[in-house]
Amino acid sequence: MDQKALWSGRFDGDLDDSTLGFTSSLDVDVRMAYYDIMGSLAHVKMLGATGILPSSDVSAIIKGLKDILKELEEGRLKLDDKLEDIHTNVEFRLTESIGPTGGRLHTGRSRNDQVATDFRMYLRDAVLGTLRSLENLQRALISKAEEHLDTVMPGFTHMQHAQPVTLAYHLMTHCFRLQRDSDRFLDAYKRLNVCPLGSAALAGTTYPIDRRMTAELLGFSRPTENAMDGVSDRDFALELAFCASATAVHLSSLAEELILWSSPEFGFVEMDDAYSTGSSIMPQKKNPDIAELVRGRCGKVSSGLFNLLMLMKGLPLAYNRDMQEDKEPVMTSLATLLPALEMSAPMIATMKVKEERMESVTEEGFINATDMADYLVLKGVPFREAHGIVGKAVRHCIAHDKRLEDMSLAEMQEMSPLIEDDIFQVIPVRRCVERRSSYGGPARESVEAQFMEALSQMTRRREQIDKESERLHQAMDALRQL
Repeated sequence: MDQKALWSGRFDGDLDDSTLGFTSSLDVDVRMAYYDIMGSLAHVKMLGATGILPSSDVSAIIKGLKDILKELEEGRLKLDDKLEDIHTNVEFRLTESIGPTGGRLHTGRSRNDQVATDFRMYLRDAVLGTLRSLENLQRALISKAEEHLDTVMPGFTHMQHAQPVTLAYHLMTHCFRLQRDSDRFLDAYKRLNVCPLGSAALAGTTYPIDRRMTAELLGFSRPTENAMDGVSDRDFALELAFCASATAVHLSSLAEELILWSSPEFGFVEMDDAYSTGSSIMPQKKNPDIAELVRGRCGKVSSGLFNLLMLMKGLPLAYNRDMQEDKEPVMTSLATLLPALEMSAPMIATMKVKEERMESVTEEGFINATDMADYLVLKGVPFREAHGIVGKAVRHCIAHDKRLEDMSLAEMQEMSPLIEDDIFQVIPVRRCVERRSSYGGPARESVEAQFMEALSQMTRRREQIDKESERLHQAMDALRQL
C-alpha cells in the first residue's frame, strides 16, 4: 500500500524529508500506542452498533486491531519513522493487514479527537500510578514518625532555631503536604476522565455516532459536552502539570532537609548505605546523592508546567499544530516525579535518626523563649511587654553564656517580679513540647491524632483509587474480549 498521509489528496507533491522529520511526533506519542489501539476498538464497536459500518467490516477491523495489539505487547510491532505519528503507524499497519477495509476505521472521527482521547487515557494510568507512589511515601513518613514520637528536635524559621518540636511532628508536616498533593491529583482526575472521542475535527460529525457508548467502553465517566472544547483545550494536562509541580516542590523541600540533616554540622540523620554514594578521591565521604538527585530532578518536573503554559497561551480555537507538543512536557514531568517518589520512600524508611544529637541542639538558640513569654502572659502581662522582658533575659544569658533554664529565680525576677518557681516547670524543652497540645500541635497526643487522621484520609482515597483502577481494568479487558 502507498504510505501517504490521510490528508495527502490535497497536495500535488510530497513532503521534504526535513519536513517529515520536523513534524514527526513518533518518538513521544509511541507511548500512547496501547491506548490508540484500545480507543480504536471502542470506536469501531460503536460504528457497528450504530449501523454505520457493516458487521463484516467491524469484525475484520477488530481482528486486525487485536493482532496489532498482540504485536505491540510482544515487541514485534514495527514502526515506520517516515509516518508522522503512532496513530498513522497503527492505521497503516491495520490496512496492510486487512486491506482497504482498515481505512473505514477512521469514519466519524478525526486525528484531533483521537489524539486527545489517547492522551487522556495515558494520563489516567499515569495519575493512578503516581497516587500509589505518593501513598507509599506517606506511609514511610508515618512509620518513621511513629518510631520518634518522643524524639525532640528544634523547629526552624529562617533556618534559625524557633521552637522545640518532635521529629514525628516534623515528618507529619511533610506527610500532610503530600496528602494535599494526592487530593489535587485525585480531584484533577475527575476532569481528566471525560471522553472527547467523536468530537471529530471540531464540530462533531454527520454520522449517527453514540459518544456515550464509546465513553463507557473506554471507562470514561462521560463524553465532553462541547466538541470544539473537547479537541482544543489541554487544561487537563495543565492541571496535572501543576499537580506534579506542587508535589515536586514539596518533595524537593523534604530532600533538602535530609541533605542538611545528614551533614556533620547538623548530624541529625545518616542515610543508609543503599541510598548513599562515596567520593572518587575522598575516602571518608558518604554523600546523600539520592536525596540530591531527587532535589535536582524536581526542577525538571516544574519546567513542564511552564512549557505547557507557554505552549497553550494565545492559541485561537480550535486545534493548532502547536498542540502536537503538548504531551512531552506533562509526560516527562510525571515520568520524572514517579521514580523520585519511589526512591524517597525507602530512603526515609531506612535512614538512621541520631536522637541524642537532635535533642542536644535544642539547648542552643533559646527555643523555649516563646514559652517563657507565654508564661508571663498567663500572669497578666500583655504579650508585647512579655516579649520585651524575655528578649532582655535572652540578652542577659548571651552575656553570661547560659541558657534561660540555667538562670536563677533571682535573676529571672530581676526581669519581672511576676516570675515564680513554677517557671521551671514551663521552660524545659520537653515540657515546652508536651504543653503544646492544641489541635495540630507537636504534643504526643496531638501527633497521634494526626497519625489517625492521615491514615483515615489515605484509606478513603485508596478505596477511590482501587475502585477506579478496577473500573479501567474491566473496561480494557472487555475491549480485549471483543
